[in-house]
Amino acid sequence: MKQIEAFRSLVKKQKAYEYAMAIVGWDSETEAPKGAFNRRSEMQGVLSSEYFKLVTHPETIEIIETLFAQKDVLDPMLSREVQKAKKALDKIIKIPESEFIDYQKLLVIAQRTWEEAKAQSNYDLFKDTLAKIVAYNKKFVHYFQPDEHPYNVMLDDYEEGMSMRDYDQFFDQLKRDLVPFVKEVIEAAKDVRRDFVFLKYKEADQYRFCDYLIDELGFDRNHGLMKKSVHPFTWNTSPDDVRFTTRYMEDYGLSSIYSVIHELGHALYEQHIDTVWDDTLLTQGTSMGIHESQSRLFENTFGRSRAFWERHFPKFASIFPEQTKNIRLEDMYMAVNHVEASLIRVEADELTYSLHIIIRYEIERQLMNGEISCDDLPRIWNEKMVEYLGIEPKDDAEGVLQDVHWSGGMIGYFPTYALGSAYAAQFYHVMQKELPIDDLIREGSFDQINQWLKEKIHRHGSSKSPRELLIDVTGKDFDPEEYITYLKNKYTKLYLE
Repeated sequence: MKQIEAFRSLVKKQKAYEYAMAIVGWDSETEAPKGAFNRRSEMQGVLSSEYFKLVTHPETIEIIETLFAQKDVLDPMLSREVQKAKKALDKIIKIPESEFIDYQKLLVIAQRTWEEAKAQSNYDLFKDTLAKIVAYNKKFVHYFQPDEHPYNVMLDDYEEGMSMRDYDQFFDQLKRDLVPFVKEVIEAAKDVRRDFVFLKYKEADQYRFCDYLIDELGFDRNHGLMKKSVHPFTWNTSPDDVRFTTRYMEDYGLSSIYSVIHELGHALYEQHIDTVWDDTLLTQGTSMGIHESQSRLFENTFGRSRAFWERHFPKFASIFPEQTKNIRLEDMYMAVNHVEASLIRVEADELTYSLHIIIRYEIERQLMNGEISCDDLPRIWNEKMVEYLGIEPKDDAEGVLQDVHWSGGMIGYFPTYALGSAYAAQFYHVMQKELPIDDLIREGSFDQINQWLKEKIHRHGSSKSPRELLIDVTGKDFDPEEYITYLKNKYTKLYLE
């Protein structure tokens, strides 16, 4: 069919532009010199202009509209792809080209501006840039869905089918069922020995241990690599090129380790996607919620298990003999599962983590609803930290500036972290019935774990919606109760029995 061939050619060209722009983004966040960003922004503007012309060309519109009209008789996978293309087209076609290009250029500068503001702990350096990002997003949403709440549209961008109503129900249940339990566990966890995790851990030695974990957890180095960045993230263009970063804190050796394990969950997902989707719009993970389920599964369910440290503590101790002198395996296990009210999301323990996400969700919702402005964010942030966690940041760097997401325009992303943690509990519940997970982790047999995840989740890319995938794997729709049960069972055994 002529239109299908034209669609395939269009998608390949589109992905080539996305590849080029993604390479620029990767370099910006890992190696680009500080003085490169003004010129880089201009070049990104040129690429963005060419991309915009391609995806909004009359021929492009005709191809997509024609196939969309036949979606009910197309092959199911092609139909899903065409529906995704139509959804993206309906959004971008209503944005003026000049505004689209200016926004892309703004995001290049915003990354560096955020880094400088964080380094100086000075929100005022970033405030005006953030206000522009928020204004653009509100304007763009108004262009294509003027009658919808802007935050609903943005939430759907990161988790297909999720709205404020859905997240409100989820977070209300977490607040009702977990907050009292969290307070009880925090009180019981005060006596856990943790002094050794705050000793000096040289960056080079942390790298050695993290590099060791890459192989242990099954990452394919022929099609990926690890770098250093201000904020850990995973980057990919296809299963053949998947990269991730970590950060090193010499006064907190666990930071880089759990950043690596978390990002490996993302990276393995992308490496395991079937290459049959390479030249389609279905070649990446199906949603950020499902993506975060994989990273949280690795970071917490696997990476904070006793079996994990039974396997890896000897290696850790061999690299850090002074820091682990007189430290037992049990000390390590309890330290990595210590619960406390903390300021930094990416360092937060598994139990209090979702409270950090609720704070960000409520702030984003108010911001997109016009209830607060960017001027208010440091104050609102600090107030909510006190409300939910009983602690207050001493400066902007450990408060409102701690996360990179807003500098990239990723408003609506944060809730998927909590959603992903809940998805992970559902997947794990099924996985336990089919695999001896602790035995495999203890033996270093991650290939069997990865194969299960690949077969059930990863290989499908975005050929299934997140809801379809969840039901296919677990046999039921989203159920926060399993997440709550998982946390209560684990931390009751650790601290309350």
